[in-house]
Formats: sequence, structure tokens, C-alpha cells
Amino acid sequence: MRVLLVNPPTPLSERPNPPLGLAFVAAALESIDVDVRIYDLVTHPLGRERLTRLLEEFRPDIVGTTAVTMTFHNAVAVLREVKQIAPEVLTVMGGPHVTFATEQTLEKLPELDIIVMGEGDRTVIDLCCEMERGRDWNKVSGIAFRGDDGEIVVTPGQPVVDVNDLPQPARHLLPLGRYRALRMPISITTARGCPFPCIFCSARDMAGAKIRNRTADIVVDELEDLAGLGFHQINIADDLFTGRKKHCLSVCDEILARGLKITWSCYSRVDTINPDMLARMKQAGCTTMAFGIESANEEMLKRVRKGITIPKTLAAIEMCVEAGIDPHCSFILGLPGESQETLAETLAFCDKISQMGASYGMHLLAPFPGTAVREQADSFDLEILTDDWSEYHANRAIVRTSKVSADDLNALVDDWTRCVEERLEQDRREGGPHAAAEAEGLANLERILFYHELMMNEGIECEGTWSYDGSAPSDDDALGELGARTSRDSETSAEDARRILTQAYSERHIIRCDDDGEVRWQWNDRLVGVAENSRTSDLMHRVALSA
Repeated sequence: MRVLLVNPPTPLSERPNPPLGLAFVAAALESIDVDVRIYDLVTHPLGRERLTRLLEEFRPDIVGTTAVTMTFHNAVAVLREVKQIAPEVLTVMGGPHVTFATEQTLEKLPELDIIVMGEGDRTVIDLCCEMERGRDWNKVSGIAFRGDDGEIVVTPGQPVVDVNDLPQPARHLLPLGRYRALRMPISITTARGCPFPCIFCSARDMAGAKIRNRTADIVVDELEDLAGLGFHQINIADDLFTGRKKHCLSVCDEILARGLKITWSCYSRVDTINPDMLARMKQAGCTTMAFGIESANEEMLKRVRKGITIPKTLAAIEMCVEAGIDPHCSFILGLPGESQETLAETLAFCDKISQMGASYGMHLLAPFPGTAVREQADSFDLEILTDDWSEYHANRAIVRTSKVSADDLNALVDDWTRCVEERLEQDRREGGPHAAAEAEGLANLERILFYHELMMNEGIECEGTWSYDGSAPSDDDALGELGARTSRDSETSAEDARRILTQAYSERHIIRCDDDGEVRWQWNDRLVGVAENSRTSDLMHRVALSA
């Protein structure tokens, strides 16, 4: 049995991490000896010729993908191509979007055969086993499909999985080196589930209201594996890492007991922390804590069932700053009942917390399938303006209330963005406190955009190999030639390309593997063995990793 898992394209602006959910699914399949590959379309181009070659070479029985609402159209495009190239392949999709838009999805997409609903760890195993037995999909729990009569069949859900029984995610199948080059964090989960009923979120229904914790030793075993991979940040991606104090502290204590030197961030709530807890988290490497505040208006917070208050928010920010942890607060504009007055209240509050030492970000409401704000929109002061899922990226308004239009919301975000850019520009001119960080950020962005361009046009693969006579060229000469070659069809100059690639080589994002009179460059995709070697010695540049 062969299964190809596809990570759909996602904009870099969304800061995509290596796909942890797919890595869990792949690990589950490997546990029953399924041959699995992951085709990552964040760091590789999607092309008909490339996909055809992959399908012909690997010959998968199943092609599966996952999607949130924003990436749903990209995932569909991949499956559509798959069915055109290999119509006999079984196509499967999982993730929150199709879990909560099941019937609508199957009715509109004949190229999709089966939907995996909710957590897929056990379901994909049952699906593969039944595929080999006889394809009676009624025997597989937790899926939806079209029956022989064309009617949509939804089978009973799977029992809740014990997260401590799950194998470690199959990250060896991911192009981790490319994500590291793009300065994306790498994620880990220590628990699943969220007990809070916020009307704009489907996490509670997707993973359950009860928090299921992985044991601290299992979590820190995984953190130890991640520690040597060279990522600048590890993100604990639990919906609520601080939801259970005992669990949070046990993970921190295990990190400290092992002397593990890592930096990490997490998601929290303002009513689940205290100074002692934060002190331990800081000691264990926590640098940033993200809070969903959503609005500065108390009535709005009650309406969206957030369950927090503004005084608690201010207290949480003060505690984080005192502990040396950077607090980051996120807000959602356009929630039910939003008005010019509530928007002004939120903006003023953002200025206040910024002065206190918190960073903040704003998004526009995207009423995703499965959320109460969508399913019960008629009972709220909210009108949803489109069902075009590609517009559900939370950067432009797709809702309006009785007092605020979509144009009002967009104008506010545009004005706020313009003010931030003007402040940064003034800071740069005057050499203010953020000037150095801004300059570093711009340099990082320049490198990231060039790296991603090379990934999407396969610049290293197409231009990174050439023959030489006599002695092998030095690294400096080879990097100069690589810069000249990869900059031919780029807006990046040969000189800048060389400079960026020299840094990529020094940071082991690319490696040189000469062979039989040829210079050969390649992305350091897998990072297999890097953690091991980095604990004892400086890793050699010229290491050939399996593709």
C-alpha cells in the first residue's frame, strides 16, 4: 500500500510551519507498514509535469491532503489534477474545513472520494486496511463518502484517541531544511482539545472540549529531537498550553531537568497564568506568549463567549513583561455587534498595551465552517458577504454588521497598516530603538524571498550542477557561479544572489556534494542526523542527505 500526502500551497505571509498534522498521519500509516511520501507545496512548485512524474514513479493507491478554509481551493486544485492524471487513485481530504462542510464539499467536488472527519490518526489506518480488504467504506468510522446511489454517507465518529499512544510525527518525510531556510518556526503539540466555546473558533468541536495531555517525558523527548535542527524558534501549537497548570509545569520541569537549551513560544489565555508559572516557563525557555484578546469592549467579549475581561488582560500583560516573556495580543475586527465605537475602543486599547510592552496584531473576522458565528449568523448582528473560500484569509473584510460595513473595516486596517509603516520609516530615519531590528528584519525578508523564489522555480535543481576540468573550484568560486546562474531570471542581482547563497551555505541551508567532475548543489532538505552531530561537533558542510 502506497499513500501520497500533499501539503497544499500556503502564502508565506501566513508563516506556514512544517505540516505537523500530516506528519502525525504519516506516522500512523508507517506504523502499519504503509509506504508514505509527503509532497510539500509550500516549499516545492505545483506543476502538471512534476505531479505526473511523481504519480507515475510512486504509483500511490491513495492521495490525501488537508486544508483549512483559506487553503481549501488549493487542496482541491491538487486533487483535481490527480484525478485527471490517475483517475483510479482514491482521493481523500481531511482537516477542519471539510469536517464541518462535509456534504457541501462532496456535492460540489466529484474529484474527492472520501472525507476524513475530525482527528484522522486512527481513521487513516482503518481506511487503508479496508481498502485492502474490500472497500466497504461503511465499515470505516469517521469518514464521509458518496454511496452507490450517490447519496452522501457519514459514518459514526471514531473513539477519542489517547494522545500518548500516538507515534512521534514522521518529520523525516518533510523538507525541514527548506522551512528552516525560510525562517519558519517548527511546531510541536503537547495536548489536544480546548474547553472554551468562543463563537468564532471550531477547535473545541474539532479536537474535543476535554484537554488530553501528552506526558512530559514524551513531549520533551520530541523537543530534544527538535533542539538540534537549527530552527530559530519552536512553537508549542496547543490551542491552550497553559490550560492545565500541572501539565505546563511538568513539561517545563522536564526541560530543566534535562538541561535542554531551547527557546519556544506558546498560545495561552489571560486567565490561565500566574507569576510563578511564568517564571518557570521563562526559565525553561519560553520567549513569547500569544493571547487571543479579540476586542477591548467588554460587551463584545461576552457576546462572543470569550470569557475574559479587560482587567485580566492588562494583568496578564504586566505579569508577562515582569517575567521577561514577550506578550503578543491578537484582535478580531468585525465580530457581531461591531461598531465605530467598539473599533475605536479596541484601537485605543492596542496603543495602551503597546506602551506596556506588548505587541499586537489585527485580523478581520472569517466565519469558518463549524463556528457558531457562521452556523448561527442569523441570531447575531452579522451578515456574511461571500462563500468564496479563497477570500477567507482574514486580511480583507467578508462580513458586515448593522453599524460597520466591509469598506469601513478594510479602511481601518489600511489606515492602521499605513500608520505602522510610517512609524517604522521614521524610526529608521532617526535611528530609533527599533531601527536595528527593522534593518535585520528587512535583510531576513530579502533572503527569505530569494530562497522561496529558488524553491518555486527549482533554481538550485536546474542551475546548481555543472562540470569542471582539473581541480574542483573553491567554495567561493562555486558560490559565485551559483549566484550568477540562479540570478539570470531573477530580479536579484548576481552579486546579491552570491551574498545570499554564501550565507545559505554557511548556515547549511544548501550543501555542496560534488561528484565525478561535477559541482553539485542541493537543498539540505531532511536535516537527518543534524541534531545528533550538532551535539558533539560542528557539522561538515559537505553531507549528502537522502532526498
